[in-house]
Amino acid sequence: MTDIDDDLMFGDDAPEEPATPAVPAERWKMLVVDDEPEVHSITRLVLADFAFKGRAAQLLSAYSAAEAIQILEREKGIALILLDVVMETEDAGLKLVHHIREVMNNRHVRIILRTGQPGQAPERAVILEYDINDYKSKTQLTAQQLFTCTVAALRSYEDLITIDANRRGLEKIIEAASSLSKTRSMRLFATGVLTQLSALVGGGPDALLCVQLGDIRRTDPERLYVLAGTGRYEPLTNEPLNGHVEPEIAEEIWHCFAVRQNLFLSTHCAMYISTPNGRENVVYMNSGRSLSALDQQLVEVFCDKITVGFENIYLYEQLLKVQQATVATLANLADIAQIDIDSAALADPVRYAESRRLADLSESLARALHAGRQFRETIDETFLGLLGFAVMLHDVGNVVVTDGILLKPGPLAENELSLMRQHTVHGAAILKRACATVEGPNYLALGAEIARCHHENFDGTGYPNRLRGEDIPLAARIVAVADTYDALISDRPHRPAWTHEAALAEIAAQAGKRFDPAIVEAFQRVVAEGAVTS
Repeated sequence: MTDIDDDLMFGDDAPEEPATPAVPAERWKMLVVDDEPEVHSITRLVLADFAFKGRAAQLLSAYSAAEAIQILEREKGIALILLDVVMETEDAGLKLVHHIREVMNNRHVRIILRTGQPGQAPERAVILEYDINDYKSKTQLTAQQLFTCTVAALRSYEDLITIDANRRGLEKIIEAASSLSKTRSMRLFATGVLTQLSALVGGGPDALLCVQLGDIRRTDPERLYVLAGTGRYEPLTNEPLNGHVEPEIAEEIWHCFAVRQNLFLSTHCAMYISTPNGRENVVYMNSGRSLSALDQQLVEVFCDKITVGFENIYLYEQLLKVQQATVATLANLADIAQIDIDSAALADPVRYAESRRLADLSESLARALHAGRQFRETIDETFLGLLGFAVMLHDVGNVVVTDGILLKPGPLAENELSLMRQHTVHGAAILKRACATVEGPNYLALGAEIARCHHENFDGTGYPNRLRGEDIPLAARIVAVADTYDALISDRPHRPAWTHEAALAEIAAQAGKRFDPAIVEAFQRVVAEGAVTS
């Protein structure tokens, strides 16, 4: 080698203390880039016994900048580059630095420039203009100095990797929180928690979230249920923990409930999650490895952040149940206002079941249209979420119709029919007054549309306004099909129930006349999928 004092470069001032025993499985990857074979040999010799934090060095060699680029593209996790400046060209090393930082966008790898010709690249200019971490003349780089520079560079690299892992972990937590905040179903929320936790720590697919039902102060393991599962535990949703999960796993989950703290074990972990009002959950996950301290910290941050989410979902579901009961009561008022029956009919489960059945069928039709990418400008998640409530109010206008007309066993006279048809107008007026102070989309406003227009016919022959085609609100066109089917298969004062097959034939026959053909087609798809049965 020219201009290099081999003895001075690596000969003296070697570290006196023996290196820490190496751990072959986790080596520090280092790339030596130099056109002199002797530099590679001597570097390997000096760093043969090198170890830092129990990890040995894995040296890779490149004899040109082009070869170094190939290795960097192939090998991931290179922590340190010992780079010569003058190789195939006088500034090949400097150009490689620029390529690594700007083209490959690799900001983590530590770069130590080594040159035998300092005059070719003055130190101050190189330090200022290039993103390098050290600059050494080969004639100054003793074995001790190489050891010191290497340790300093690896420590810096490790810090950068830790910071980046923290950043990426926190980004995942923020993304997960944003995604989960849009969920309004406890079961979907719980499944989302499992999915996000697995992604956060790179865990396996097998995970489950358990909840203790009943009084949270009970210590009865028989009351632990699977709220959600993924992987091989997915079929266990709603099942008791005991008898469905391996005994040793059930024991760990129960232990996590008992001690109320996270348990991080060699290949799996159990995370304790408590909501502000004391509801308790435990997540069990097969991590496949022992989680690092950073992983554990991120998991704990994630669990802390989602506790409020669990509580909000719980409160939302309770509010939803109250709304359902309120809407069902309001809908039943129309049926009982003119009938002398016990007031307990307000909570009649049969009437509620009938209303819920019609709402479910209407929702199924809307979801079938949504899945088929039809009426995309109208059917979105908000529409789907409001439709069920709105449908239950479609006949609220019957409150103004006398029982003599509602329960008449035979055909209605012309004047009776005219009065009966007014239930659409009255129902819409009632609901519009109710939602006058409510801003934005709501089920009362949607219910008003349905109440007024669910007897309009697609061909323009319906009532009260003889609307035609798409002038009829979509929700009303959907309910028209669902309500007609439900009415046909139910007993009425003036006729017995039709058979399922006869009702299906009538719906099909009225496509383009009474009903929107696109909705009839969706109805037939729903029937074929088994959601509508006799």
